[in-house]
Amino acid sequence: YIVTWDSGVYWCESRDGTTSNTINITVTGGSVILQSPVLPVMEGDDVTLHCKTKTPPSNLPAAFYKDGSLIRPESAGHMTIRHVSKSDEGLYKCHISSHGESPPSWISVSALHIPTPVSPSLHLVFRLLLHLVVFCPYCISTVLMVSLYRRRHTGNDLPVSMETAPSYQAEDYDDFVAVSGEHHF
Repeated sequence: YIVTWDSGVYWCESRDGTTSNTINITVTGGSVILQSPVLPVMEGDDVTLHCKTKTPPSNLPAAFYKDGSLIRPESAGHMTIRHVSKSDEGLYKCHISSHGESPPSWISVSALHIPTPVSPSLHLVFRLLLHLVVFCPYCISTVLMVSLYRRRHTGNDLPVSMETAPSYQAEDYDDFVAVSGEHHF
């Protein structure tokens, strides 16, 4: 059971301290209630407001107001605002004759963010940059490897023959290990 002192600002909080959006709940002793979205609605959406009484029947004819000015009366007790925009943001209330008026309720409208499409020329430039970033390191490393290979085999390094090679004895080195083989890059 809700009572008037339950009115206030409510939100949820997770264990790590992050909080949800806040909502303002107003509990009144009156018999007419305006049901409206508590969270901001997106621009372009349809919003339906319901004017109800606490006791049946609850779908009585009602008049709807925005910022104190009459919008229009509705015979079924609900009103739909099609394709809301920022100009629809405001303080709404409703009135049912012989039952009274609802407390006001604020409706917030959030701007719809539509990402702008990327132009084809900008997309082409982006793809070119992506290819350069990927292939440049490959090309540079290939050029360096070829350069090192060509430098090694230009004649600056003469092959060593058995007659001109210095002679090493195993006792000259305690940790001497014989390794043979050629390595080509």
